[in-house]
Amino acid sequence: MNDKKLMNKAADNIRILAASMVEKANSGHPGGAMGGSDFINVLFSEFLVYDPENPSWEGRDRFYLDPGHMSPMLYSALCLQGKFTLEELAMFRQWDSPTPGHPERDVKRGIENTSGPLGQGHTFAAGAAVAEKFLEARLGKEVMQHKIYAYISDGGIEEEISQGTGRLAGTLGLNNLIMFYDSNDIQLSTECGVVMNEDTEAKYKSWGWNVIKINGNDVDEIREALKQAQKEEHRPTLIIGKTVMGKGALKEDGTSYEHSIKTHGAPLGGNAYVNTIKNLGGDPENPFQIFPEVQELYARRKEELKQIVAKRHAEEEAWAKANPEKAAQMKEWFSGNAPKVDWSAVVQKEGSATRAASAACLGVLAEQVPNMICSSADLSNSDKTDGFLKKTSSMVRDDFSGAFFQAGVSELTMACMCIGMYLHGGVIPACGTFFVFSDYMKPAVRMAALMEVPIKFIWTHDAFRVGEDGPTHEPVEQEAQIRLMEKLKNHHGKDSVRVFRPADADETTVCWAMAMENMETPTALIFSRQNIAKLPAGNDYEQARKGAYVVAGSDEDFDVILLADGSEVSTLVAGAELLRKDGIKIRIVSVPSEGLFRNQSKEYQESILPKNAKIFGMTAGLPVTLEGLVGANGKVFGMPSFGFSAPYKVLDEKLGYTAENVYKQVKLFMEE
Repeated sequence: MNDKKLMNKAADNIRILAASMVEKANSGHPGGAMGGSDFINVLFSEFLVYDPENPSWEGRDRFYLDPGHMSPMLYSALCLQGKFTLEELAMFRQWDSPTPGHPERDVKRGIENTSGPLGQGHTFAAGAAVAEKFLEARLGKEVMQHKIYAYISDGGIEEEISQGTGRLAGTLGLNNLIMFYDSNDIQLSTECGVVMNEDTEAKYKSWGWNVIKINGNDVDEIREALKQAQKEEHRPTLIIGKTVMGKGALKEDGTSYEHSIKTHGAPLGGNAYVNTIKNLGGDPENPFQIFPEVQELYARRKEELKQIVAKRHAEEEAWAKANPEKAAQMKEWFSGNAPKVDWSAVVQKEGSATRAASAACLGVLAEQVPNMICSSADLSNSDKTDGFLKKTSSMVRDDFSGAFFQAGVSELTMACMCIGMYLHGGVIPACGTFFVFSDYMKPAVRMAALMEVPIKFIWTHDAFRVGEDGPTHEPVEQEAQIRLMEKLKNHHGKDSVRVFRPADADETTVCWAMAMENMETPTALIFSRQNIAKLPAGNDYEQARKGAYVVAGSDEDFDVILLADGSEVSTLVAGAELLRKDGIKIRIVSVPSEGLFRNQSKEYQESILPKNAKIFGMTAGLPVTLEGLVGANGKVFGMPSFGFSAPYKVLDEKLGYTAENVYKQVKLFMEE
């Protein structure tokens, strides 16, 4: 056990570095970082188990930061571990710096998750805890015995997502999850008491958590709480640490600056900064230093870890020799490679809804991809993720042998927990709900795109054809929204999200195959509620891999191109039959993925949609969804308003999604 005086010195070192980073950048949040330094120091110098020589070791403990604005605290603690240099800390929030304002996932440097939007980080941690339990059930305790640590602030506790996370973690009994709540009662523009009077301890206890209340700035109490949490066998643990915002900070006149809202979101500034650094034992003229005794503390921990990890690796090697098949399986699961799937095993029913076609694919995936986890927000029998569930069982407390994650009615929590499962490693997650409820999930979709997490989002009931449920359930604008993200590039210059909306059952199989092969970005799969007629005979569905392809009509000699994705393609096919009776030559193009199509060669794009061709598009969403494809000379027939409540066939007639109206609209278009 380390001397308390030394531990306080190390925490002050973190405070000095954190405050100095913000001061030099003239931007950031010093107060919370200073208040949380005691906990992060105890955790990193005495409890967190990781391999100093192999940062991506599968058996390591994970630490997930929820309040990303407290990045100076994390960067400083990681600097003491040797994963950041002092020069890199001094470049905080600058161009091309590895220390951005909010941490971005970099496992080699000890950053397990990108964090920023409050509430998501600790939910990633809960998902990681589920993944560890799932893998332990399949591989054994010898290789899956680590802990998942999370750090949350007052803001994260207030965010609605914390309710779903708390409920699910408690219900599932995730005793491998240990969360520290930095309760300093201060927010960016007010004190917490102005907006919150709940009993957080009672709330988490009601969800089935083990709750420990401590002085969050006291080394002994932090240490004892972590020991208790590690011994807990049945419940996740919440350590409520009452901390001091801006701990150690002094004002310009030398009086205390602690507990001040002003330290939350701005540099200390001027003499207040100078006085604070001196008060903490640092040199204001040269603040980016590690005290020798602190350097020695972390060097000692590194040597301890080498011994701890050597013992663990020996256990893993013995397990691998005794379980060669499982060892090979584990290696493959953590490789990040796409799973091998025999798609010929998928049997599609002609004319089925694409959600049903998705269920057929999911059934095969449940049988062939043993490390896949599927989830639904209480809609498995409607979003047809039950195709997966029928081949497995649901995870429940004390039994994670199943591969279906029942999230309940909590779309954002579900999405973030599934992201966390992937961040842990070893699993491939997918989650489903109605497309209209993707609005609840957009913050998670964005974070998945930023972190390049290849989660599979399954969204069904894709248009106004939800029908009787009315406009509250009809996703008129959602496809346009997600396809905007499809146009964003990630850090590696690739589309941040891959979006597929297949035109029939067989195209659904190809889209699912592409989704499973995509291990670089999130994939959105958008499916219909209603049955869809099969595309014309002889269609080469493998061409869907190019994002857009000709599914009917002339390859060269045509008068007009009819273009759509999803169920509207079959409507165009029916309309084309009427147009052909008038001698009009038609080409019909299905575009399941505009992003993928845009990534093809210019020659291919122009072979499908030649320049100056007359192009008529039809979409059950906003016209803007297809306007970039039809071009300035084209026309899009789409939904200009929210939907209506009526049977979907009635809506097709009333809103013009019929063969007869395709005939009418194309004739008018060609006369323009």
